[in-house]
Amino acid sequence: MHDYHAHSVYSDGGHLESMLDAAAAAGLDGAGFADHCSVTRDPHWRAQRDRYARHFDLTYERRRAAIDRLRREYDIDVYDAVEMDYEPGADERIATFLDGADFDYALGSVHYVGEYTVFSFEDFSTPDAPDPEAVVADYYDAVVALAASELFEVAAHVDVVEAHPQLAGLRTDEQVRRVADAFVDSRTVPEVNAKRVTRDGGPAFHPTDDLLAALLDRGIRFTVGTDAHRPEEYAERVAALDRVCEANGVDPVSPLSVTERPASTAGAVE
Repeated sequence: MHDYHAHSVYSDGGHLESMLDAAAAAGLDGAGFADHCSVTRDPHWRAQRDRYARHFDLTYERRRAAIDRLRREYDIDVYDAVEMDYEPGADERIATFLDGADFDYALGSVHYVGEYTVFSFEDFSTPDAPDPEAVVADYYDAVVALAASELFEVAAHVDVVEAHPQLAGLRTDEQVRRVADAFVDSRTVPEVNAKRVTRDGGPAFHPTDDLLAALLDRGIRFTVGTDAHRPEEYAERVAALDRVCEANGVDPVSPLSVTERPASTAGAVE
């Protein structure tokens, strides 16, 4: 069992040593650190980069040096990865950064639409807030564009809007179809993400319900990620990922093996 999506102190997670101790104690054979990063030029989000710890483009070489040392100290595989904010129209800047940084693999995530994040703390009920259905539509448009870009090995929590109480349940059957079809035609694979297993409210896993079913029906491959930010989150999330993968017949693939478009009838084994 490998976890390909966790965070360290280099963005909004725990210290590397404590995270690795907990990962090993949870029975993992490999732990991937994918710290948050943004290369946006949007004035609003440039101003928010420090607030949301999205400046890993300035510090990734320091974490890489730390990981190189820790690999000699721990008896599990340790991966040097990144979780990039995906923003439609920023493909060239993202590609330039990823090509130069040369991570083991890259996750892409849609975290914001316009000037609003899609996290549960954002309030879409105020008079000046955008219409929630429009936010959901723009969000899934961005997920489709992320898959089409093929910039990333992994697409993280591809329906994170389902964890927002004001956005959950608003997606349409057409949006589900478009997202599922986009991954059929892309080398990028979605993840089974256990971010909310240890949280109250919202779905335990992403993708949820009909989107998970649509992806499975199309033979889409998956990676897995705890999305752990704290050491204590590993144990329950690792066990939960094992259960949900077994229940749905998911045989996770390694992001390191994602180099080209798969056959649509895949289900490859790591």
